[in-house]
Amino acid sequence: MWYVYILLCADKTYYTGVTKDLDRRLDEHNNQKSGSKYTKARRPVELVYKKRFKTRSNAQKEESRIKKLKREEKIKLL
Repeated sequence: MWYVYILLCADKTYYTGVTKDLDRRLDEHNNQKSGSKYTKARRPVELVYKKRFKTRSNAQKEESRIKKLKREEKIKLL
């Protein structure tokens, strides 16, 4: 399974990503050097949304769609 996820960062911004292992990726965002450059400067982050997909392709399509949303639209999605 693949996951699309949204994180709420400490500065109240949102980060959207895709992963196969949600627990590992959340730990990376909060504690590891392998977290994204964006979230490293905005720790701690909190998981506020997740959705499962059978294929990476479908997950990436949804990630792309979410990233294009305005902040207000993302809040409605949550």
